[in-house]
Amino acid sequence: MIKGSIVAIVTPMFEDGSLDKDSLRKLLDWHVAEGTDGVVIVGTTGESATVSPEEHCELIKLTVDHVAGRIPVIAGSGGNSTAEAIALTRHAKEVGADASLQVVPYYNRPTQEGMYRHFKAIAEAVDLPVILYNVPGRTVADMSNETIARLAPIDNIVGVKDATGNIGRGIELLRMVDKSFAVYSGDDPTAMALMFCGGAGNISVTANVAPRAMHDLCAAAMAGDIAKAVEINNRVLDLHAKLFVEPNPVPVKWALTEMGKMPAGLRLPLAPLSAPFHDTVRTALRQAGLLPQS
Repeated sequence: MIKGSIVAIVTPMFEDGSLDKDSLRKLLDWHVAEGTDGVVIVGTTGESATVSPEEHCELIKLTVDHVAGRIPVIAGSGGNSTAEAIALTRHAKEVGADASLQVVPYYNRPTQEGMYRHFKAIAEAVDLPVILYNVPGRTVADMSNETIARLAPIDNIVGVKDATGNIGRGIELLRMVDKSFAVYSGDDPTAMALMFCGGAGNISVTANVAPRAMHDLCAAAMAGDIAKAVEINNRVLDLHAKLFVEPNPVPVKWALTEMGKMPAGLRLPLAPLSAPFHDTVRTALRQAGLLPQS
């Protein structure tokens, strides 16, 4: 089981929208050095919706090759077409990813039975561990705890990223599944609480800019060191909120540019962070000790 702080890493781009592969390699090296416990490549934060299928496959391979076994690599290889998700997951398996992240199909709004059959088909088609991903704020379709519990015994389905932010629901899910099934938070503001209750870690946006703090927070929370976890969480609390003042990954990519980590590239329909929010995000970075005080 992969545990701890797993960064949902951005996809660096130049200002014309082309991929900045060198900056991605540098970010991966930084995460390894700072203690990040795993990386999700081409997830929501990685702008999976706007990269081409060829770029999607290239980004997975680049990450696996560059990380070279130093930390686990989870390939975002889901989709709203089961056949496409299987094809992407086969590629992830072929190039050596450690697991795949499978989002609830978006836009076509499947039923619970449709979700069950979708994920079961992927798990049976490709011998690669599957982490389910429930993010109803993005997909509209919301996978129930009952459906997750029904999927959990299937070979290759090893965990779920719960991005609902509903702690009560997360606690209930932890009671419904075997301890070998990993329940990860996908919501930075509530991640600490879920880990206190038995969560296996946090698939994090905040870790993009604060990898050491998020690693230490996850380690403390999972060890039951409440005082240390709360202290670290308080330090990055504003980041959890301010990195979502506009749709993810707009603010976090702006923050990384402000930190000098990469150019300021996005792809339409995403637009650069609105000017009124620049000081908002900059102040949160300073409060977390990630930029010098003015």
